[in-house]
Formats: sequence, structure tokens, C-alpha cells
Amino acid sequence: MATKGPLHDPVVDPMIDPRTGEYAVIAPGHNFKSVTTLIADIVLTENTPLGWFFGLMVGGGVAMGVVVGITWLFLKGVGIWGVTMPGAWGFAIINFVWWIGIGHAGTLISAILLLFKQTWRNSINRFAEAMTIFAVVCAGTFPLIHVGRPWLAYWLMPYPNTMNVWPQFRSPLAWDVFAVSTYATISIVFWYIGMIPDFGTMRDRAVLPFAKYAYGILSLGWRGSTRHWIRYETASLLLAGLSTPLVLSVHTVISFDFAVASLAGWHTTIFPPYFVAGAVYSGFAMVLTLAIPLRKIYHLEDVVTLRHLDNMAKVMLATGSIVGYGYAMEVFMSWFSASHWEFFMMWNRMFGPMGWGYWMLILTNIAIPLTTLWSRKLRVNVTFLFILSLIVNTGMWFERFVIVVTSLYRDYLPSSWGTYRATKWDYMIYIGTMGLFTVLFFCFVRFLPMIPMSELRMMLPQTKVKRGGSDAETVVEETA
Repeated sequence: MATKGPLHDPVVDPMIDPRTGEYAVIAPGHNFKSVTTLIADIVLTENTPLGWFFGLMVGGGVAMGVVVGITWLFLKGVGIWGVTMPGAWGFAIINFVWWIGIGHAGTLISAILLLFKQTWRNSINRFAEAMTIFAVVCAGTFPLIHVGRPWLAYWLMPYPNTMNVWPQFRSPLAWDVFAVSTYATISIVFWYIGMIPDFGTMRDRAVLPFAKYAYGILSLGWRGSTRHWIRYETASLLLAGLSTPLVLSVHTVISFDFAVASLAGWHTTIFPPYFVAGAVYSGFAMVLTLAIPLRKIYHLEDVVTLRHLDNMAKVMLATGSIVGYGYAMEVFMSWFSASHWEFFMMWNRMFGPMGWGYWMLILTNIAIPLTTLWSRKLRVNVTFLFILSLIVNTGMWFERFVIVVTSLYRDYLPSSWGTYRATKWDYMIYIGTMGLFTVLFFCFVRFLPMIPMSELRMMLPQTKVKRGGSDAETVVEETA
């Protein structure tokens, strides 16, 4: 809010709307040309920053862990992992669910907030959508290498074949294939359609012949005519309508991997809603992890403002509260069910040999975020939000670890009890997917507009109809 000067006169912050007290979604003083230049020049510059090459090299080096780990896995088999009986699921499923959850914020920001006409989404939806696609790429790696015979993974698809061997449609693994592939397809189409107007701008501003040619092909002949805008907006709304159910359905299907099993700790009806809330929770945390460094490095504070960070923190507060409710219901039902199997599972999860994982989960997912995000001062504290986003994503990984490992390593037969210890190959593949994600995101930032110029221009005061009734004027776009 407004601060006080030495004479106790209010100092007006230009980023705060005096009528509402809310931070602006775009800094005052911008026009069509300045917004276009701010975003397009990041891509069209001929002088690529050395930091970009350094980050790409580091990400590529880390991503080699995926190549080396999967190569050795194919040569030796899944025995190189820490999976044992009864803990037959390990890092592969944990990381699959974690990466799919990270990808949820992109679809929610793009689709649901578009349908609800939330203009604050416009500065962050592009790289949130890119994050979704790259996270799904990382997630899709794990089921393929976890099935044991990855060269036969195509059997999961209902393709015409002479043997009449079809997927087992009662298996959640087959459900995952359909849910994730649909999610990835719609996300890619939505992402690309949203960039077409910007590709037209990049084509017109590009200097290098190859860049002109490449952006010209990608723009699909965009000329900014009324007919083009009508079709673009219609397609965006249709894709938003298709994408909205995916926010709820994809992680619901992922939760069925656990919920349909007759196993203490998994067989519960609370999983679908709290898996969805947890996915949005971790997804928005990852958007903050990416947005905060980007706005600093590329000087985008004018278009990715404190309003965006504050609103994302509010979404995290809401979804984190739902996740906390889910944890409470798990504990309550383990007692209320009067099943000593469920009670022992929860007691073992809290106080057993791997109880440290559960309490780390409570600390990072509930205790720290939900006691701090109520404060607006902390919600607009950039450094705090960045650290908190890392804490939340760590906590959401521990959530999947606790669900998978602590529900399996002590089953109904005490003679088969064991433990779970991830091997170096588990860590190598997991950390390698982080490097793969980093490489893909660095390439996106360098070659594609990370913020939608066309949507930001629509938010400028110049696009608003002036007062004056029938004599009202509409400000037209400036020449670039």
C-alpha cells in the first residue's frame, strides 16, 4: 500500500491502483510499441547472453544423466533400481506423478482463467503452458521405462493388430496413457494457437532471413485482420473449453493408480480431489520458481508485476489448504474406519522407520506455506516467494514419496517387510529429467516469445474506449 514520507504525506506508488489498492497488472507508461519491443527483442537480438549458453550447457550436462541412466537400465534391467518386494514401486512412479502435477498450473492459467476473464493471467500464461508441455515430456519418460519391456510400450495403445491382443482397459496404466496423451496433445495445440499472433509480429520485426522465413511459416499467414482475430478468439475459447476438464480429469486418473488398489494407504476416495489440488499447488509453485528469475534477468518487472506473484500465492494458499484437509482426512479415516490395517499404516507412516519423510512433508507442504501465505507482505516479497516455491515443490515430491513407499514397504505379511533405498541410478535419472526440463525451457526462452505480446497490448489503456457516448473514440495501435 502507499507509504508515508518524512512529512507524513502519502507517497503514491504508481504500481498500486488508488481505487482498489491492488497492484497493477502492467506498469503505467507503456504503449503498443514499448510492449512489443520489450518482449520481441529478447528473442530477436543477435547477441545471445553468455549466461544463456552457460545455463544451457549446465542443463545439458545434467540431462546426460537421463541418457546414461536409461542406457544402463536397458542393458541391465530394473534391478539397478532400489525397487524390491514388497516395495515394487519406487522413484519411477514418484517422479511420474510429481512431474504431471507440475504441469497442471499451465492448463489452469491458460484455460480456466481465460474462461473466467482473469486478465492477470496474460503475462504468465505463455511460459506456464511451456512448463506444462516440458513437464509432461519428463513425466512420460518414467512409465515407459518402468513397465519392464519398454520396447513393447506400444501395446498400451489400441492399434489394429492381427493377434487381437488389446490393452487391459481395467488397468490404470492404460488410463494413464489416454489421459496423459490427451493432456499433452491439447496443451501443445493450445500453446501453439496462442502464439500465432505473436509469430506474425516476430515475422514482421525479424531482420535475419532465416528468422523471417521460420516465423513466417509458424504464423500461418497471420495478418491481423478482423477475420483472423475472430477465428483466433473462437479457437482459443474452444480449446479452453476442452482443456478445462483436463485439469480435473488428468490427475484424477493418476490418483486412480493408487485409489483402485485394495491396499491400506491407497484405497481411499479422498485421493482424486486432493491429488488435483496438490497438482495445482505444485504447478503454481513451479511457475513462481520460473517467473521470479525470468522477470529479474530479462527486466520484465513492468509486465510480470507483484500483482501476478500475489495472485499466484493466493492460489497456492487455497490449494494448499485443500491438500492439508486431505492429509487430515487420511489421519481421521485411519482411526474412524476401525480397521487396524489402516491404523497401523498411518502409525507406521508417522512413526515408523521412514517417518522422517512424513514429517518433512508436513513441514514443507503445510507448516511453512500455510502459516506464511496469509501475510500480504510475504506474498509480495519476491525473495521469500522464490524460496517458498522451492520448499513447496520439495514437499510435493515428499508427498508422492510417502504415498508410494510408506504404503508398500510394510505389507500385510510381517515376514516380507523390508525397506526402500534409492540407488544412484534412481537419482541419476530423476536429476537428469530436471536437466532435460531446463534445456527445453532455455530453448523456449531464446527462440519463442515467453510473454504474449498480443494479449498484453489489449490490456493497455489505449485500447479502452474513451468516455463521451456517441462521440467516443478508440485509440488505434501505434506503428511499431
